[in-house]
Amino acid sequence: MKNLTLGSNRTILVTGASGGIGKVLCARLASSGCRLVLSGRDSGNLQTLAHSLQKTSEPHFVLRADMNDENSIAEFAAGLEQSKIKLDGAVLMPPQPHRSNDPMPPTAVWQQLFQESFIGPLAVLRIAISHMAPEVTVGKRCKIVVVSGISSVQVLSHYATANVIRCAWVAEAKTLAFALGPKGIHINTLSLGGTLSKWYEDSVRERAAKSGKSFEEFLVEDTANVPLRKYGQPEEVATAIEGLLSPFTDHLTGLNIMHDGGFTRAY
Repeated sequence: MKNLTLGSNRTILVTGASGGIGKVLCARLASSGCRLVLSGRDSGNLQTLAHSLQKTSEPHFVLRADMNDENSIAEFAAGLEQSKIKLDGAVLMPPQPHRSNDPMPPTAVWQQLFQESFIGPLAVLRIAISHMAPEVTVGKRCKIVVVSGISSVQVLSHYATANVIRCAWVAEAKTLAFALGPKGIHINTLSLGGTLSKWYEDSVRERAAKSGKSFEEFLVEDTANVPLRKYGQPEEVATAIEGLLSPFTDHLTGLNIMHDGGFTRAY
């Protein structure tokens, strides 16, 4: 029976590495023996993270990339080329639009959102794929995980712009599954429901304070429509991503995996 753990001696790119979910994910992957290429906007935070991670046979590598800046993305490409690093996988965590009730914002808003949350990350993904060298004949497959959100399959009125951009990622992953599959590169999306990363927990606490309730009381009410009666934890997201990078997905690609406690009502 094939071992479904991720295994060591693999090199994985993680974008948004110093974010709330990113830090937890990187700690988990490093503890599994993965060498990481850490990417994000703040080089200082990335360096601090790299020093905190469990050491591997090769040092973790830091490459800054600002999804809003084409020059920064070009520098990321040059840095990865100079490093001569070959990637076994990539976890793309595009910046996600937060709450918005405006279904038709001005063009400038759309342009900024698409650049930051889709166009820029897609350029980084294209660069990452060019540094992957799967060898299917010897069982070496490369895995890509794109972290999206539940509005990719279920429209949420208070996430108007996210409804569009997250759907774009699910569609792009399905398209890339056909293009990359014959090469031995797999791509799946992980759609998150409410996940208590720092920014989302802060949002819940703010709404709780406005309602005059404690955080715990508000959380019980806020998750009443979730079958598991809870929001996800960053550690649970990290476990799911590790699984999608592992041999578990050797015959899976182009899938959108729901990580929402059962919130989405659909077949």
